[in-house]
Amino acid sequence: MSYIAILKEMIKETATVSLENHYNKKKVILKEPPPANYSVTIHGMPNDDEVIIIKADYFNQNHEFFQGNKGECKRADFVIIANTETQKVIVCIEMKPGKGGLEEEIIQQLKGAQCFVAYCREIGQLFWNNQNFLKGYEYRFISIKNISVSKE
Repeated sequence: MSYIAILKEMIKETATVSLENHYNKKKVILKEPPPANYSVTIHGMPNDDEVIIIKADYFNQNHEFFQGNKGECKRADFVIIANTETQKVIVCIEMKPGKGGLEEEIIQQLKGAQCFVAYCREIGQLFWNNQNFLKGYEYRFISIKNISVSKE
């Protein structure tokens, strides 16, 4: 079973974003729900069986456990994990409208997404008995600011 298939078995569909077809290629629309109400579209995505897009900020149980004084309870908006023939990559994405938040806070959110992936890695290793689960992937951290907000 591929790592992407394991992740899709592990993570509820409601915590993921589906790919869309766009002129025989794949795209994903990353949406922040109201009241934020903005989105970013990424074209040229891998095929469905090569990628999973996770709404990382859905994973927020840590507020009941951690103090949060160092930002350890923060989470980026999305994590894209792709395993194609040419690369294995984990992309953590934080989106902000306008000028966005403080740099320190955005870094905390991106680090929180990295911790979320580490947690998923451990679950895959222990519960799917796959000791190399998500090993050898390169991380990319992206902050998208100045997103125009629809005035509908």
